[in-house]
Amino acid sequence: MFTNTLRKFGAGAVLLVLLAAAAAAQNSGFDISRVDESVEACTNFYQYTNGNWLKKAEIPAAFPSWGTWDILITRTRENSRDILDAAMKNQKAAKGSSEQLTGDYYAACMDLDAIEAAGTKPLDPYFKSIDRIKDAKGLQAEIAALHQVGFPALFSFFAYLDEKNSSMNIANAYQGGLSLPTSEYYTKTDDKSKEVRDKFLAHVARMFELLGDKPEVARTNAATIMRIEMRLAKASKTPVELREPDNYYHKISVAEADKLMPNFSWTTYAARLGTPKFADINVGQPDFFREAGRMMSEVPISDWKTYLRWNVLNNSAGRLPKRFDDQDFEFYGKTLNGTTEQQPRWRRCTRATDNSLGEALGEQYIKKHFTPEAKKRMDDLITNLFAAYRERMNKLDWMTDATRKQALEKLGAIQRKIGYPDKLRGYAGLKLGRKSYFDNQVRINRFLNARDLRDIGNPPDKTRWNTTAATVNAYYNSNYNDITFPAAILQPPFFDFKADDALNYGAIGAVIGHELTHGFDDSGSQYDASGNLKMWWTDDDRKKFEEKAGCVTTQFSGYEVEKDLFINGKLTLGENLADLGGLTIAYDAFQKSMEGKPRPAKIDGYTAEQRFFLGWGQVWAEKDRPEYARLLVQSDPHSIPVFRVNGPLSNMPQFAEAFSCKVGDKMVSQKQCKIW
Repeated sequence: MFTNTLRKFGAGAVLLVLLAAAAAAQNSGFDISRVDESVEACTNFYQYTNGNWLKKAEIPAAFPSWGTWDILITRTRENSRDILDAAMKNQKAAKGSSEQLTGDYYAACMDLDAIEAAGTKPLDPYFKSIDRIKDAKGLQAEIAALHQVGFPALFSFFAYLDEKNSSMNIANAYQGGLSLPTSEYYTKTDDKSKEVRDKFLAHVARMFELLGDKPEVARTNAATIMRIEMRLAKASKTPVELREPDNYYHKISVAEADKLMPNFSWTTYAARLGTPKFADINVGQPDFFREAGRMMSEVPISDWKTYLRWNVLNNSAGRLPKRFDDQDFEFYGKTLNGTTEQQPRWRRCTRATDNSLGEALGEQYIKKHFTPEAKKRMDDLITNLFAAYRERMNKLDWMTDATRKQALEKLGAIQRKIGYPDKLRGYAGLKLGRKSYFDNQVRINRFLNARDLRDIGNPPDKTRWNTTAATVNAYYNSNYNDITFPAAILQPPFFDFKADDALNYGAIGAVIGHELTHGFDDSGSQYDASGNLKMWWTDDDRKKFEEKAGCVTTQFSGYEVEKDLFINGKLTLGENLADLGGLTIAYDAFQKSMEGKPRPAKIDGYTAEQRFFLGWGQVWAEKDRPEYARLLVQSDPHSIPVFRVNGPLSNMPQFAEAFSCKVGDKMVSQKQCKIW
């Protein structure tokens, strides 16, 4: 996926002023005033491109960061809010229509008085059910019951295609059950990690106190949660390990799965969920499930009850009275992200609507904010990027013809999805009202979960989207072998009809190239043209590729974010490869687009080639709070913005030529990494 998925967005007092200034600059292409001419382009291109903007920009109190992406997402949220406000006011919309579903969901989310009046009563049925657990069999039944309505207790279970037989969906079970972002938040021993765990314990205790537990009981409960989650974390794969596709795939029979996890019957669990019958299951991380099986007999039932109560409480905080919502923000917003102000309710409800009813919101969004002309122009750009990629592959001197043939076949098979889905799945049978935000979410979770699980044993529908039209993002899917560009990312400064080609190729063109390159990064390159996990490289070619990728790992591992905190070159390898490949291919496509045409004139003193790189540099302008930067470095497979700009460009002779950089300049790597 192109951009990070960890962001949480809100609005501060200065937000409207910042948005107005940003819109004025971005609507006309590149804003020359953001350039800091006191910095040499060949010394720090990120600072050169964005320096004046960085000096003036303020991070709104409710944001962990502020930059180009935040501005675009905020603009999209504003547009979505207008749609949802109109839907909320229209109480005569046809039952089951996108307008009725989104309008009622949004209205219930915004009704704080009703949420306060309900208190914690919505949790009572779940707590009573948990309290009735007497043994491992009852524990298993309760986990299944919670999974039905969207509470992610212990692990996740879903339908997805077989990694080695992409023509069929199978049952999948993955590690989970943690409250902190990754397993390493539990296992690292540095002072900062210990501080986060201490604050997490205090947060859990406070949440139980708000629920009515006495302080000493609440503290005991928090310690219980930490013990259970610590064991789960130690058995979990790390973010770096999860970059390896084999660490997601371990298909075994149901009988073998039962042996792997004693005291847990997968047949009984599946029956409780109402899934189609299945003989095999992909147990993604077997060591995790082996440990979970041991824990089901070793951990006292009373402790499991506490853990499940916490799972329900923690995942319901945003649908409970203000005291719970505020405490949830105190830890997840302030401690982990560094934000100081809770985001306004409308913004959270807009995001929640997109997350829960994204297709319904998207259907309304594209009618107002996406045009056939934009889709056609994007389609043309993608075609040009494909052509440039094909030409470069044919010229690679390190790849043999046997591997090249497979690579070209895979490239030619990549499907494109632009703007919004052509075929909608719909929400037939889903009934929502305006009385209870909590109940609406439960109904949606139950509906989506049941719909997902019905796919087990059936061929996958590869026309489906894994994101929404109102999402500012783009992604490549290895199993579907497709690239997706939602409508919301096709706005300035990424994609601008008014801007010259150089900026568009440097921004959205590089994004297209980035997603195409994910099909050939360290992970995506292990999947064939049909989306199967299958090594199609010759041994020698694969060795050469891994040596070249190792150059990028070493380069980025040397970037220091703050004292003793470095970019994790292994965790970020796939995204760094995609940035380098995407820029290289986009530059080729841009050069090809100028063939047979008059040489473009300079604009604001910059050549067409220079504007290409300015287009890339400006989309990564961003200021991060220290806490958030640390969270990204530890959890996000993307490098932080300054290195997403300077890192790949320092490997490109094309950049050095455009800005007359010389050997010895900081923007010219001593050992330039080159792959595609």
